[in-house]
Amino acid sequence: MLAIGAGIGVSGCLGTIGDDGSGEGVRESVTLLLNWNMSGLHVPYVAARENGFYEEEGIEEVELESGDGSDFAANQAGLGNVEFAISSSDQLLTVNSEGLSPLAVGIVMQRNPNVVFADRDEFGELTDAEQLEGATVGSGPGMVRTMTEAFLDHHGVLDTVDYVDAGFDTVQQLLGGEIDAAGGVFSDVVDAEHQGAEIDVLEIQDVVPSYGHLITTDESFAEEHPDTVSAFLRATARGAVWGIENPDEAIDALVDVQPELGEVRTNQADKWAEMHGGYMRSETVETEGWGASASEPWDETYETLTEAGVLENDVDPDDVWTNEYLDTDDEYISEYAELTET
Repeated sequence: MLAIGAGIGVSGCLGTIGDDGSGEGVRESVTLLLNWNMSGLHVPYVAARENGFYEEEGIEEVELESGDGSDFAANQAGLGNVEFAISSSDQLLTVNSEGLSPLAVGIVMQRNPNVVFADRDEFGELTDAEQLEGATVGSGPGMVRTMTEAFLDHHGVLDTVDYVDAGFDTVQQLLGGEIDAAGGVFSDVVDAEHQGAEIDVLEIQDVVPSYGHLITTDESFAEEHPDTVSAFLRATARGAVWGIENPDEAIDALVDVQPELGEVRTNQADKWAEMHGGYMRSETVETEGWGASASEPWDETYETLTEAGVLENDVDPDDVWTNEYLDTDDEYISEYAELTET
């Protein structure tokens, strides 16, 4: 893992830093482990840190660490090695089924980010899943594959496709004609379009409602440090609103923190625009505010994972999330939908 920002390193375990563990007050220093390398999908946290929003909440130092996947992030949160991590609903359920207790305290992506997509020049226009009958479909392993297979099975074509593991090279294999269609996430589509491809997309959200990026912490940490969790969520919500209102400045801040992203600045800007325009709003956000969970996406994800045989042991999906730490008196949480209307 690479820590992002000057003077930032890998933190120790939760018991060795911060306050006295009484739950009183706010910790001065926390670590946020990202699900992957920093990109335009991580604007809210960069914006909150670089604009001093975390500091205004009493969290004087926020270390941002690159991650190694949502599964790794959920495990690290559940092990208590970091205070906060970015994961996804499928990984929270999976890791809880393995005996750890990472808890979702704020939903950032309110819609399933997984998609099935094809290059129109190679495949023709893709408008319906039934067109994939007999096609070669590729994706990486893990939850992208699980979600893609659930989507194809729902449409009755899973047994007809030639499904291949494309590893981490899915986009290039698609554009190179090695596969006919791909399972991935919406940011993969942005990458393909930036290489000049015309891409058609089928959204897995229509079949499996599920949460994408979410903020997780260990259940015991949340219970012992509720003020810190609420403060972190308030600042992150404010960072999200600021990033939407100031998209150019948000990407400037991202590049300042991660200079190599300057070479793909427009790509990162498009990922952020796609994320906040299509994935951060929902009926739940409209009624409950930024970050809120509802039961249905958790139940749908649980059913998908159960049918796929992914879960090691049974887990109650209602036990892995809470809205308890979302401060509904805060304008950036309660009025997020109104503040970000376009």
